[in-house]
Amino acid sequence: MDLRKLPSDMNADERIRERRTRIEQELGVDLSQTSIQSTQIGKADEKNCEQMFGAVPVPLGLAGPLRIQFSSGETQEVYVPLATTEGALVAGVNRGCKAAHESGVQVSSEYIGITRTIALEESEGLEENIRAQYEKWKQIGEATSRHLKILSYDIDTKDGVVFLTLTGDTNEAMGMNMITIAAQEIGSYLSKEHGANVLTVAGNVDSDKKPSMRTKTRGRGYRVKAVCTVSEETIRSVLKSDSASLLKTANAKLELGSKVADALSSNLHAANIVSALHVATGQDPAHVVEGSLADTLIEKSVDGIKISVELPAVLVGVRGGGTELPAQKQCRELIMKPKTALRPAAQLAETIGAAVLVGELSLLAAQASNSLAKAHQTLGRDR
Repeated sequence: MDLRKLPSDMNADERIRERRTRIEQELGVDLSQTSIQSTQIGKADEKNCEQMFGAVPVPLGLAGPLRIQFSSGETQEVYVPLATTEGALVAGVNRGCKAAHESGVQVSSEYIGITRTIALEESEGLEENIRAQYEKWKQIGEATSRHLKILSYDIDTKDGVVFLTLTGDTNEAMGMNMITIAAQEIGSYLSKEHGANVLTVAGNVDSDKKPSMRTKTRGRGYRVKAVCTVSEETIRSVLKSDSASLLKTANAKLELGSKVADALSSNLHAANIVSALHVATGQDPAHVVEGSLADTLIEKSVDGIKISVELPAVLVGVRGGGTELPAQKQCRELIMKPKTALRPAAQLAETIGAAVLVGELSLLAAQASNSLAKAHQTLGRDR
């Protein structure tokens, strides 16, 4: 069926309704529940989704306040909107916020940059030419956007293929499209000037939306670390457990279980919080793959436990993509109120790191007290 040829005078709302009507008539289905109000569409029909015929609502819950000490030195209480269909997730994060409130969550971040890998067919002198012409092709790449700065590059070779990985600073955008456009222009330059055959501008060394040890060790986007100490009294009163039980469960799950599985990362459910926040704030939800590469560590403290989380690849932005859609923009403004002295994308990344930590803390306690299944049953899951 042709969903592209529509009258040119139609607005976005009319186009979406017309497509939905055609699909319903052609396939004999009812899609009435996918309708969307005109004020919620934003630019989605033009910039975010081809042949858009509606939207699927995702339940949105609120957790908080989450007390965060950002890397800027500022301490703020943040409320966290979580878009999820998993019962018990919002309640769990909320409980983690309560348990961590006394000491707060201390967060730091490092901007690694966004990466994209050009794969070129190996030829004589190609690697040397790439290195020698760095300033030239860097200038060509940066000319594709006033927001892009190429920070560094890496070269790998494998079985006749040269992989040129670019690392860029894309300012307030997550920047995957930005760095890809730059990679295309750089590839074209290398092809024209040095006869390099470009095989693809997405050569997988960057591991975009895929798990890899390179991303794990080198980082991508923002590397975020969060830490919190929780007293024995809070563990007992809020988390309904004790430090000895938390440590035993952490050892079995995070240390031993992860090793048996040869897991790339060792955490409880970091992807749950990353995905819920990505969907709520208009990030690309596929980047939950990189977000899941988190490591959680539980240690005994003088009075209770110390929990720390490191996320090597948090890929977020506050410009572009789905971040400007009306509902997602409001959620982003909610989570980033009040603003800090940090770069906005860094503030969002650090907030995600803190939210992951409290989610990890709460789930660890639920598993240590063997109350996980009960919580899901009580909140409407697996009945």
